Amino acid sequence: MALSGHSVGAWRSLAARIVRDDEVGGSNPLAPTISTSSSPNAWDQALYAFLIEKGNRSGSKRTVESYSRMLWPFFAERSLTPDRVKPADVLAWVHGIGRSGRTPSSTTVGARIACLSSLYRFLIRMGLLVSNPCDAVERPRAIQSVARGYSADEVRRLLAVVPDSVAGRRDRALLLTFILTGRRRTEVIGLTAGDISVEGETVFYAYRGKGNKRGRRELPRPVYEALRATLADAGLDVASMDKGASLWQAGAGPHGVTGSTFYSRFRRYLAAAGLAPTGVHVLRHSAAKLRRDAGESIESVSQFLDHSSLAVTSVYLRRLEGVEDRAWLEVADAIGV
Repeated sequence: MALSGHSVGAWRSLAARIVRDDEVGGSNPLAPTISTSSSPNAWDQALYAFLIEKGNRSGSKRTVESYSRMLWPFFAERSLTPDRVKPADVLAWVHGIGRSGRTPSSTTVGARIACLSSLYRFLIRMGLLVSNPCDAVERPRAIQSVARGYSADEVRRLLAVVPDSVAGRRDRALLLTFILTGRRRTEVIGLTAGDISVEGETVFYAYRGKGNKRGRRELPRPVYEALRATLADAGLDVASMDKGASLWQAGAGPHGVTGSTFYSRFRRYLAAAGLAPTGVHVLRHSAAKLRRDAGESIESVSQFLDHSSLAVTSVYLRRLEGVEDRAWLEVADAIGV
C-alpha cells in the first residue's frame, strides 16, 4: 500500500487522539481497540492502515474523524472483529438509534453503510477477508434535501452585521473568501501565507481540494484587500510572513481561527441578519448561485467549483435554482381561479 502526503504517524496519531478525546469527554468509554482474538493488535493495525489510506486519498482530517467515530464504536461495543461481523450486525447498527437518541435519517444510514463497506473493501484488497457483509444490506433511497444559496441582497445583509472589530474584520475576510472563491470550509480555513502569490497586478491563491485535487486560482481583489486588513490587525504582512503561517491569526493567535469557532460566529451573524441557521457550506452554494445569476455558463460554474462533470454541476444548480413553471397561468385560467 503506497502512502503519500501526510505521514503514517500523523494520521495514526489523529485517529488515536479522536478516540482519546471521546474518552475524556465521556461519550465513548471504550479503548481504541477492536481486537479480541489471539492476535491482540492485528485488526487495530488494519483499521489504522485504512484510516491512513483514507486520509491520504481525501486529504481531509474531517473524513478521518468521521470514519473513526463510526468504526471504533461499531466493533468495540459489539466485541466483534471484522471477520466475525454478519449482515445482521450491520443491519442492526445502520438503522440503530445513536447517541442523539433519534432514529437515523436515510442520509445517516447511507453514510454508515458507506463507511463500513469502504473498510471491508480495503480489507479484501489487503487479502485479510474475502467477503463484505455490507453487500447484503440494502442501501436506502436518498432523499435529496433542497439546497440553499443566498441572493446578492442576503449576502449584503450578512456582511452588514459583521462588526468592525479585529475578529469582525477577520470574519469579513473569511466570508468574502468563501463567497468569491467558492472553496470549501477546510480549503479556506487551511490557507497559509505560502498559498498567496502576487504577480504584477494579479493575486493568486493555491489550494488543495477534495480528493487531493490541487489548484491555483486568481484571488479576487476584494478578498485580497480584506485579507490585508485582517493581517494588519495581527501585525502581519503576507509578503514577510512564514510561508506555513495561517492567514486567519487576527484575534485567534498564531494557529489561526478554527473551523468550529468560525462556524459558531457565522451562526450568530445569520441570526443577526435574519437568515435561517445553516452550515458554512451554504456559502459555497451561494458562490455558485451568484455566478449563475450573473450569467455564467454551467461549464464555467462547473470549472469554478472543481466538479468532476457537468452532470454534477447541473444537478447542483437545479437544486439551487428550482424549476420555473411556465404553464400554471393557463391552467388556472382554464379552471377559473
